[in-house]
Amino acid sequence: MEHNHSSDSAQDAPIRVLLADSQPVILEGLRNALSKSGDMQIAGEATDGLATLARAAELAPDVILMDVPLAEGGPLGVVMNLRVCAPRSKLIWFAPADRREEFVDAMRLGCSGVVYKHTPIDLILKSIRRVHAGEIWLDSATIAAIIRRLAVPEPAYAAAPMRTSLPEHRAQLSTRERQITMLITRGLKNKDIARKMLITEQTVKNHIHNIFEKLGVGDRLELALYAVHHNWHDSEEAAVSC
Repeated sequence: MEHNHSSDSAQDAPIRVLLADSQPVILEGLRNALSKSGDMQIAGEATDGLATLARAAELAPDVILMDVPLAEGGPLGVVMNLRVCAPRSKLIWFAPADRREEFVDAMRLGCSGVVYKHTPIDLILKSIRRVHAGEIWLDSATIAAIIRRLAVPEPAYAAAPMRTSLPEHRAQLSTRERQITMLITRGLKNKDIARKMLITEQTVKNHIHNIFEKLGVGDRLELALYAVHHNWHDSEEAAVSC
């Protein structure tokens, strides 16, 4: 499932993609598809975690499409380190469906999207274009998993260096708006938020309208995705005590 409505048209410069997968047959298929896309260029390839990190640091690709492990850390170890090695690159985890429980952590660590390995090639190419354009790419099942787990404390390994500063947009929210955002990401309805914060339901609606305007999101689901993507879920506002 994708959000926003940017064009899929080709950019002036090709999208430089680093392909990383431990299975040569998958790499070959991706290579063939991207070479025919017309708006993408293969910046490089890798077949293991260390090589992926090295190639990413060397090439600084626009997008990294990867599913490679890093020693005991697995693919999430690669994700975390890529945020340091290639901070400007957008990252898509080209994941098998049986890793679904790790998708939330991947997004927390800085992934811009998750694409299943059984995804049709046209959607894989579309996900690269959308992520390159600054969007988040997730299917509905992954979004549901994120919503369910937003309130779960983050594991220790996820304390990535990228988390040292807060997103610029967040400074625009008032304390009350940040509190309401946290409650929305937990799945609370307006009436429940009003009861918890001892304010009227209309006041909650007014705050939510302002939050949407400030962050440029269109609905509660986009707000939840924005929050998890920018690591807001584990902030001091998560423990609202109004």
